[in-house]
Amino acid sequence: MEFLKAASLRRLPTSKWQSLSSSSSTTTTRLSWTCSSSPLPRRRFTTSLPRLSTVTTKTETSKPYYVTTPIFYVNAAPHIGHMYSMTLADVLKRYQQTLHSRPAILLTGTDEHGMKIQQAASNKDMHPKQFCDETAEQFKELAATAEISYDRFMRTTDQDHVQAVEHFWFLLQEKGLIYESKHEGWYSVSDEAFYPESQIEKRQDPFTGEVFMASVESGSKVEWVEEKNYHFRMTAMREKLLRFYEENPEWVVPQKRMADVVDWVRKHLTDLSISRPVGRLSWGIRVPGDGSQTIYVWVDALINYITAAGFPNWTPGRTEVGGWPADVHVIGKDIVRFHCVYWPALLLALDLPMPKQVLTHAHWTMNRTKMSKSLGNVVNPMYVMNVHGTDVLRFYLMFEGGIANDADYSNDNLLVKHKKYLQGGVGNLVSRITRSKLWNLREIVARSETGRIKSQEERFAPFEQVLAKLPATVDKHMEKLDPVSAIRAIMEVVTEANALISEIEPWRLKRSTEQKDHEVADEMVYLAAESLRICGILLQPFLPTKAAQLLDILGVPLEKRTFKYTELFSDSSYGEAIIHPGKGREDSLFPALYAGLKAAEEKLTTIKKERKQAKKRQRQAERGKEVDEWWKPQASSSEPSV
Repeated sequence: MEFLKAASLRRLPTSKWQSLSSSSSTTTTRLSWTCSSSPLPRRRFTTSLPRLSTVTTKTETSKPYYVTTPIFYVNAAPHIGHMYSMTLADVLKRYQQTLHSRPAILLTGTDEHGMKIQQAASNKDMHPKQFCDETAEQFKELAATAEISYDRFMRTTDQDHVQAVEHFWFLLQEKGLIYESKHEGWYSVSDEAFYPESQIEKRQDPFTGEVFMASVESGSKVEWVEEKNYHFRMTAMREKLLRFYEENPEWVVPQKRMADVVDWVRKHLTDLSISRPVGRLSWGIRVPGDGSQTIYVWVDALINYITAAGFPNWTPGRTEVGGWPADVHVIGKDIVRFHCVYWPALLLALDLPMPKQVLTHAHWTMNRTKMSKSLGNVVNPMYVMNVHGTDVLRFYLMFEGGIANDADYSNDNLLVKHKKYLQGGVGNLVSRITRSKLWNLREIVARSETGRIKSQEERFAPFEQVLAKLPATVDKHMEKLDPVSAIRAIMEVVTEANALISEIEPWRLKRSTEQKDHEVADEMVYLAAESLRICGILLQPFLPTKAAQLLDILGVPLEKRTFKYTELFSDSSYGEAIIHPGKGREDSLFPALYAGLKAAEEKLTTIKKERKQAKKRQRQAERGKEVDEWWKPQASSSEPSV
């Protein structure tokens, strides 16, 4: 391949790829609401169940599962939309890694070049790098608090990325795909993009009455620009792009956006301006050999996905070791053109492998209105997680989030969904099964293995069928990149399990003097426990902390928490709690949120005090004073104590 030959001419230092084991740390947060195979035991019941052998088995491969988020622009603090992209990608990664035991890589990070950054830094009278450093830390803090299991946090100011971008440019030049020309057109600083005349319209600001030209696609204000810069011969890639789309009709998810991409390439594709004069844009990577031009931010940003995979230092025949091609790019619908037209065109130009799929999700609104800092309706996810808990917000985003259509954020709706599905669903079922003194869960599970539960209660058959099919249903949704349908299917089974146990009332049957009633009660308890065990395993990618607690309460061994053990009756070793299930409402798996609001506010007050004290100690240390009253230097044999 030509890119490998070119790479050998200009070999770069090997990039430092971080460990595949993600680290997460305890962080503090902002306080405002808005942003400033073992053989399986035989079946116990009579119902004919489908076997999980019908589910597609993941094949072993040397290539890790590679999923990416967008690299987020650091011109403002992170909001709920950023966390949604992160969580979608994290769920996809954890599903492959935790349930299917496949090595997986998650890339996230920040996009730190471009005019928006230059202007934002200038408005705060800061150097752009200092501004980027501060804002990038906020995104890292969000990722850590949201339990995003990323393996690398990419910053486009990282040296290995700068080298990869320069090398990519060099390869395009070598192939004669870059030329210099005068460019004029409508440019949006907000979108960092030129728009053709056909995509421009007049608009009026509803608040100020100002009339301005705007992009039809994004609504962003545009200005007429005339300048000399470099262009990429993207029109030379038109037929290759259309052929690729035709051969890969499911490349963009959902399908309707695939159609939009194809239509755009057919009607609007032009050569792409890929540099800006330094006089207009100085904050970015300079064009190799021409210090008067800065590389277009989107060319710079898109290359991050292969930087993280080791480009350009790929060994022939082993390019997949770093993860490329990506299995899934997770992006918002507003950057579809950049990822689904520009990016594949650049890759095709160098004969590089294409990403396998692009998951494009919709946006979050509030009161059916697009979130905007000027309107004060941009949800701060850090505050929500501190008040309600990380897994609660992860659940809400996955359960209510929009892939094809926008989703509306509502704190009241979050409380309703939590009460119905987490507190009254999963949490209630856990308490019913594990807290009762009328039965011993471990004894019931153990007896089931020997076939001593034989009631053959016909009322259980329909639910047993649903539970047996659940893993295959979830797996199918995840293969289609639809975590929303997957978690809803899980919650439907939990709801049915609660309804069935309310109908059977095993606590009442256990007080009966009839042996048959005891058998029915045991069968009900065991079936409910199986539903919790299977749902708990499947919930691990969505609710990493709470799902682990659930499985600990059930006593499910760590090695039996993979997809293999989601088959009904595939594990008879659980039932003895690893952690106590609690006694009351407040120490239940999912306590009521309203009961925890006061405690959460007290916690936030404590955090503020601790942060203030930490800053005070830091200032004292910098002045050479003692950091804490209890701290005293230790005496040594070589010098006297102070």
